[in-house]
Amino acid sequence: MSQATTPPSQRRLALHDRYSFSPITQRPDYAWPDGNRLAVYIGFNVENFEFGRGLGAKLAPSNEPDVLNYAWRDYGNRVGVWRCFDLFSELDIKVGALINTSLYDDCPQITDAIRARGDEIIGHGHTNAEHQGGLSEAGERLLIAGCAARIAAEEGKPPRGWLSPWIAESAVTPDLLQECGYQYTLNWCHDDQPMPMKTRHGVLWSVPYPQELNDIPMLVGRQLDMLAFSQMIEDQFDEMLRQSAQQPLVMGIALHPYLIGHPYRMKALRTALQRIRARGNAWWTTPGAIHDHVQGIDAVRALAAKP
Repeated sequence: MSQATTPPSQRRLALHDRYSFSPITQRPDYAWPDGNRLAVYIGFNVENFEFGRGLGAKLAPSNEPDVLNYAWRDYGNRVGVWRCFDLFSELDIKVGALINTSLYDDCPQITDAIRARGDEIIGHGHTNAEHQGGLSEAGERLLIAGCAARIAAEEGKPPRGWLSPWIAESAVTPDLLQECGYQYTLNWCHDDQPMPMKTRHGVLWSVPYPQELNDIPMLVGRQLDMLAFSQMIEDQFDEMLRQSAQQPLVMGIALHPYLIGHPYRMKALRTALQRIRARGNAWWTTPGAIHDHVQGIDAVRALAAKP
């Protein structure tokens, strides 16, 4: 029976071939360092935008040159990022810093500070004014490989992880990431555990990245108040800590300094982070360390070989 004559109720859905269905209740059990069951990290998105063209979150519609929205976003690099660094240092938190490589050209003081803090540097494209989904395969390879080469030249080593600007992908993005030397991606938000993904030449791991506990969809998309978002952080921690008695879990918190770096939001963020830090019973880490840990567990690494 052809697809054209198959009854709608019997039609097989189009699927990708990156991973197979796997209930979280039917996987190997393990623990994070020091016996912890919950791994927590902050994905700190430090982004750079072009003036007069390109993509970017908006407070309100505006024509180019879009002074309103460009300047609002630029506040994050001029002011907000520094307030966030102060808070992370106060709470002794190393973050996963997702950086646009154009920061090296336009805001080198930021990348200097990230390096001095010892945060993990993760590839995040060249600028968030663009996304890669519409590029040719050759063009996308140039972007992915070029970002790795620029970070390696500046930092002495290439990044191991990647998050696409706007989490945009083409049909071959995971393949290109693996072929360009990346070990994990944050693009896929399909799980609460690190999981292997298939590519045409090997395995690329997916480390969970939040689309709910993320200030852009919550504060911009759903227009929540910061007090509601900070309560989400606490509620997510409490419930995931409870659930982690059954399976080891990863909790990510995605932040952008042009949003979270405003004073009234910083106050609420500080309170939420202080409270969950004080509760203990979690491994505060970075995406790269999460990836490295699961690589050392035979039963988890074996998942990569399963069909």
